[in-house]
Amino acid sequence: MTEERQWPAEWMRGVLTLCVLAVVADGETYGYVIAQKLLAAGLGTVKGGTLYPILTRLEQDGLVTSRWQAGDAGPGRKYFAVTAAGRRALREQTDDWVTFTGRATALIATGRVS
Repeated sequence: MTEERQWPAEWMRGVLTLCVLAVVADGETYGYVIAQKLLAAGLGTVKGGTLYPILTRLEQDGLVTSRWQAGDAGPGRKYFAVTAAGRRALREQTDDWVTFTGRATALIATGRVS
C-alpha cells in the first residue's frame, strides 16, 4: 500500500477531475471504490464532499452517466460509467496534462524556460 500523503490543495484541484474520470473509464464503479482507487494510487484520502461534486459535474458535462442499483444487504449505490465523450475528453486532457507537467517539470528542474 502506498504511504498516504497530503498533497497541496491547489495540486489536487488541478488534477483530481482528470483522475476521477480515469478511474471511471476503467469500468463502471461507485464512489467508495473511486475514493479507494485514488488512495491506492497515492493521491491521498478524497472525501465524499469533494468526490461527489466532481462526479456530478462530469455527469452534467456528459462525460459520465449514472444509475442507481439496489444494495443486497444495505442501501443502494449510484454507479458511474464513462461515455464516449468522456473517453475522448480523457485522451485529450491526459495528453494536455502530460505536456503541461513536462514543461513545468523542466522549468522547475532547470530554472530556465526553453
